[in-house]
Amino acid sequence: MKKRILAIVMVLAMILSLSLAGCTKPAETTTAAPTEAPTEGVEPADEAVFNWNVGADPKTIDPCLNGASDGGDVINQTFEGLVREKSGVIYPGIAESWDVSEDGLTVTFNLRESKWSDGSPLTAHDFVYSWKRGMDPATASEYSWIWEYTNIVGAYAAVEGESLDAVGVSAPDDNTLVVQLETPTDYIVSLLSFYHFMPTKQSAVEAGADGAWAKDPANAVSNGPFKLTAYTIGEGLTLVKNENYWNADAVKLDRIEGKFIDEASTAYQAYQSGELDFLPDVPAAEIPSLIAEDPNFYVFPLLGTYYYNFNMDLELFQDPKVRRALTLAVDREMICETMGSGQVPAAGFVPPGFLDHEGNDFFETAGTYGIATDDSKIAEAQQLLAEAGYPNGEGFPEFTIMYNTSEGHQLVAELIQEMFKTNLGINTKLENQEWAVFQDTRKAGDYELSRGGWLTDFMDPMGLLSIFTSENAYNDPNYYNEAYDTLLSSAAKTRGAEHFEALYEAQEMLMTDLPIIPIYHYTDVMLVSPRLQGWDRSVLGTVDFSGASIAE
Repeated sequence: MKKRILAIVMVLAMILSLSLAGCTKPAETTTAAPTEAPTEGVEPADEAVFNWNVGADPKTIDPCLNGASDGGDVINQTFEGLVREKSGVIYPGIAESWDVSEDGLTVTFNLRESKWSDGSPLTAHDFVYSWKRGMDPATASEYSWIWEYTNIVGAYAAVEGESLDAVGVSAPDDNTLVVQLETPTDYIVSLLSFYHFMPTKQSAVEAGADGAWAKDPANAVSNGPFKLTAYTIGEGLTLVKNENYWNADAVKLDRIEGKFIDEASTAYQAYQSGELDFLPDVPAAEIPSLIAEDPNFYVFPLLGTYYYNFNMDLELFQDPKVRRALTLAVDREMICETMGSGQVPAAGFVPPGFLDHEGNDFFETAGTYGIATDDSKIAEAQQLLAEAGYPNGEGFPEFTIMYNTSEGHQLVAELIQEMFKTNLGINTKLENQEWAVFQDTRKAGDYELSRGGWLTDFMDPMGLLSIFTSENAYNDPNYYNEAYDTLLSSAAKTRGAEHFEALYEAQEMLMTDLPIIPIYHYTDVMLVSPRLQGWDRSVLGTVDFSGASIAE
């Protein structure tokens, strides 16, 4: 187990160094891919088409509103920000180049001539509009919290309802975007590859309320390698090459047929029969043989954490002894071994791969907070539950474990259900909901214990720990600790030792209060037909087909 963790840490550390190196200046090349180029003599098909299982039907594909990986995967094909990140390397996107002032407080982006998919000019003013839209409380973006961590002058104040006019983002001309920062922010350029910072066209946005425009081919105007031409709720979508994309000559696919198949086994059968070329997930039972036998099965380290939310508003979970007892009753190593794709057991929230100011891995330095990754703390869990008034689980109310529909999520829920029963004498029920419904249910707090998962949006532990601040839209357990909020706010405005000391203290506070049960740190699995060449992915897990091609 330790060898596996160390291997993933080393890979992530290497990726991190690449990402940070790419933040200072544009890279010279524009392609990077984990797959080999087509062999000589292979002729492309008349129309280059591939079939992609997106997974669940995304709740939204509006860049300003999306907060899920499935929607983010679609957005990364249809939109492009100032920069594009592939395999940890930052490439110029709509910005040809950028300059950082000597004091680190001004970043000037020099935009290339580019167009929207409808042929109209895309300018720096579109970025100003879209960014302010993301900050505006009237937009009700679930991602508005991220503006505090950009350190853009006036951005977080705008999120809190103050004037948007004071925000430090301006377009002195059509091809220049100037960003003013409150403090030097090392990760600012890499952060801007994230979908929330991609431009949206005002006239398109205003054509459909609450992001509906983005799923409507009649109104969906974008600026990425592909554009939307069809969308059927619950079934799938069609993307075609965007002839107005600035780098259209490098786009080799003519069309992408995206399917919305939640069930991993159903999608896997479709892949085996040749109906699908790319799966973002596979049945857990198939993973060992795929790892051993199939060179087209990929396992990547992923900067994120799988966990369960306690509903902190319920009397049931008010006692911290109860929350800790339930946390210690979970055998994380057994869950990871059952899942079988290299997941790392989680005793904290920040995964391997983040280096602190001294070059140490945050995950290793933080430790385990007395939370075992195996079953060695069961006796302590039983003692805590007895101290809370429930010896052997007697009298503890039955509660429901909720998760979104997926064979993998079901498997984890069943394992945890059995652990609660066997180790603590606590009875639970299981309930699953379709993904879009589940997101709303969880956000509304209409649950008792619910599945959670978070992938960072930028290369800093703040990208994970910040979601549990009191005003964050993704604070699903409704955790409130004023001191925790202060630590995250301090971390956002500092660098070096002061920055990381605040983050270490914040995670210790989170793992003491335990509004969540950390389960494991993610890996990313993908099954890809050898037909699809030149595809790529972000170090944060978002797939990229902008340079992909088909070899028949």
